[in-house]
Amino acid sequence: QRKNPFSNDDRLASKPVHTHRGDSTYGRPREGSQTEQRGKDAHSHVGKEVEELCSIIRRTGEVGEDGHVSVTFGQLFETYVTISNKVVGILLRARKHGLVHFEGEMLWQGKDDDVIITLL
Repeated sequence: QRKNPFSNDDRLASKPVHTHRGDSTYGRPREGSQTEQRGKDAHSHVGKEVEELCSIIRRTGEVGEDGHVSVTFGQLFETYVTISNKVVGILLRARKHGLVHFEGEMLWQGKDDDVIITLL
């Protein structure tokens, strides 16, 4: 209907044109929309959780010879699980941003309790 020259529906004129791959707005919510705001709020919330996780590692871990603070996953899990049940997801996000290092793709409670998590 947007391309129909005989259509006079004003609601169609306000809708954005679909974007295509390669466009800077492709796969992103409309600027100023509630969806965009919810995404920004979620990003901010996760950022705060990552900061809190790093401060817990700093408090509970031990400084190694290299000067980095390290803690085992088991110890971190026991400390952090009382604050948030998303410890593994937050650890993965922190590693993605280069804040922590640990071996393996995923950490599992019980199985990976001895894995060392290092605060970078």
